Amino acid sequence: MKLLNYTVFFEPLDEGGYMVVIPALPGVITCGVTLAEARRMAKDAVKCHCEGLLKDGEPLPCELPNRRKPVRETVRVELRYA
Repeated sequence: MKLLNYTVFFEPLDEGGYMVVIPALPGVITCGVTLAEARRMAKDAVKCHCEGLLKDGEPLPCELPNRRKPVRETVRVELRYA
């Protein structure tokens, strides 16, 4: 058995629930109605993706050890015809 660790982001959605993004696994996105469900879904998504890679003989992606924190900013734009 191999243990994997990946950074996961839980983004609250306006309609409720959370969208889950795993930066080291581009294209792997899932969601959950509650944070607990989103965590379970994240684990399931990582496991399924990585097992698929191994089955296909592909290498497992590595988590970047010195990952920088995301920058969060507000962008203000003026719409001329609104």
